[in-house]
Amino acid sequence: MGYFVAHKNVKKVYPIENHLAITIAGGVADAQKVVEILKVNARLYRLEKGRIMPVSAVSRVAANILFQSRVAPLLMQAIIGGVDDTGPHIYTVDPFGSLIEENCVSTGSGSPIAYGVLEDNYRKDMSVKEGVALVIRAVKSAMKRDIASGNSFDVVVIEKEGYHELTDEEKNI
Repeated sequence: MGYFVAHKNVKKVYPIENHLAITIAGGVADAQKVVEILKVNARLYRLEKGRIMPVSAVSRVAANILFQSRVAPLLMQAIIGGVDDTGPHIYTVDPFGSLIEENCVSTGSGSPIAYGVLEDNYRKDMSVKEGVALVIRAVKSAMKRDIASGNSFDVVVIEKEGYHELTDEEKNI
């Protein structure tokens, strides 16, 4: 659909569980389907095993869902991030099911612009506060320069204490 933007204020980050979230780029209906499947699988894992589902396992489930529908692809790309027993993790999943663990990643139509900011300023030893400020700067840069990006954005911090979505005031750094 080219640069058609159906709605300029869309939720882009969804919690899967308190320790885990997914960002979406692409088709909203496809992404919502995948999000619901991941939520159910994470809850079933917790009930059956008595512990949280590892970030890598949730990411693998998402990759498998996208891979099995590659003939008629689900038009979405996702970033799955969270904290589990082995520490913090971020994975990116493309529409064909490719899965890569990353330190710093961006998706969506504005990602080439966001990468310019991220690659120039990202460090592995950043504090959470520094990381949040960098993410906000990268997303705002992309929103200003990409006609297919919306007018709002979500920022989520996931630490051992759990999932925390920043308010509009917290995002105005």
